[in-house]
Amino acid sequence: MSDEKIPLAAVIGSPIAHSRSPKLHNYWLSVYGLRGHYIPMDIAPEDLERVIRIMPTMGFVGCNITIPYKEKVMALADQITDRATLIGAANTLIFRRDGRIMADNTDGYGFIENLRQGAPTWKASQGKAVVFGAGGAARAVVAALADAGVPEIVITNRTRVRADKLKEDFGKRVSVVDWVQAGNILEEAALVVNTTSLGMTGKPEMRVPLDGLQKGTVVTDLVYEPLQTRLLREAEDAGCITLDGLGMLLHQAVPCFERWFGQRPEVDTGTRAAALR
Repeated sequence: MSDEKIPLAAVIGSPIAHSRSPKLHNYWLSVYGLRGHYIPMDIAPEDLERVIRIMPTMGFVGCNITIPYKEKVMALADQITDRATLIGAANTLIFRRDGRIMADNTDGYGFIENLRQGAPTWKASQGKAVVFGAGGAARAVVAALADAGVPEIVITNRTRVRADKLKEDFGKRVSVVDWVQAGNILEEAALVVNTTSLGMTGKPEMRVPLDGLQKGTVVTDLVYEPLQTRLLREAEDAGCITLDGLGMLLHQAVPCFERWFGQRPEVDTGTRAAALR
């Protein structure tokens, strides 16, 4: 018998029972015949630091971080990647063999890879991107779009001051439009992205008028509960290319799994079915 430790990974949040990440990572572990386990951990705010500090000694090689701790864990890291610093949040921790904790953010990577797989005709140079929302997910999306070379990114958010902060942080390619005018900025968009919780199960519907959507525009919603939101239904009816939010979840997990378990997984129909199971 091998005395080598079985690598462990987790997703930390509160609540966490809804997370599809354990199904996803454990599916990959099974498919590739790898030793390891991935578990959900619902951790109270007052216990967060203590739990993360002790995890490496328990055999954990890393963890994913979700709501409400993506910003808080930045203060616990010994090393932070440039993209996590730019976004101001981390969704991934890597526990290094020297005991140091590295924080990263793979949300932007997952967003772009989902676009490339689900809408292969989309090119960053095609034109304007419209982003609904100005929270942590929006920051990851805007950073990824700017890095990909999108010439103009228009942000609209129910609270204007948060959108203005993104413009301040990301520079002149970013502009802001008031939420009440959001329906008027869709006609010239090559890409439309919803990063808000509007349309999610248990949340209010998105009430932005969508009649400005044009045939061929790529429309993606980061919400994946339900898979088809009002935004995606109306976009599909308008002849748009639509992508649901599950794809981003699957793709953002790829670099995490590779770092922790040493195998780069594929995102395919089996992966998607496992996450939905």
